[in-house]
Amino acid sequence: MSSALTAAEYESTVALLRGRCIQRVIYYPLMSGEDGCEVEDWDFGPWHQPTMGVELLTGDGARFSAVWGSSFEHYGLELFLQPITAHLVRIGEPGGSAEVDVTDHFRWSSLIDRKLTRADIVWSEDREGGIRLPVAIRLCSKERTVWIAAGRPVDWPPGDVYHLGTDDVMVVFTPEFAAKAGIPVSGVWE
Repeated sequence: MSSALTAAEYESTVALLRGRCIQRVIYYPLMSGEDGCEVEDWDFGPWHQPTMGVELLTGDGARFSAVWGSSFEHYGLELFLQPITAHLVRIGEPGGSAEVDVTDHFRWSSLIDRKLTRADIVWSEDREGGIRLPVAIRLCSKERTVWIAAGRPVDWPPGDVYHLGTDDVMVVFTPEFAAKAGIPVSGVWE
C-alpha cells in the first residue's frame, strides 16, 4: 500500500499542513458490484468512509495523501506529501478505487479555503508491546476540526462499534462521533 515511513518523517509531513489552506478534497472509495464499477457507499452523515484514501490539495499546489499503511508494525493512518497515485493503483478501473471529489460537500465547507491552525497525529500506544501506531490525523481551522483515521465499523451496515488500526480510511466530522469511534478528541491517547 505505502512505502515505509518513520515517526520523524510522519511528524514532519503533518507539520507541513499547518498554515496551509486546503482547496480540494478527493476520496478514493472502493468500487464493487457485478461489473466492479459501482462506487461503494461512503457518506454516513457524521463520518465518511473513503476506504483507500484521501487526497488533500492545498492552495500552493501541494498534494497530501492520507492512506492506510503498515509502517508502524500494524495498520495505521499515514500521510505523505505525494499524489495519491504514488500509493494507489487501479484508480477508475473495475474493482479498484473511484475518484470522488468532495470539495463541495457541506461537511468539508468550513475547512476548505481556510488556514489550518493545527494538524496533529493521534498516536495510540500498546504499552505492553511497545508499539506506537498513528491511528488518525486531526486537522483544525478556526471553524472546524476533521479527523482522518485508519478505521471502520465492526458490522455492516454500520452499527455502534468501530475498530481503529484497520486497512480502511474513515473521515470523522464531529467530536461526538470521534469519541464513539475511539479517536481521542484532544489528539492525545488516554
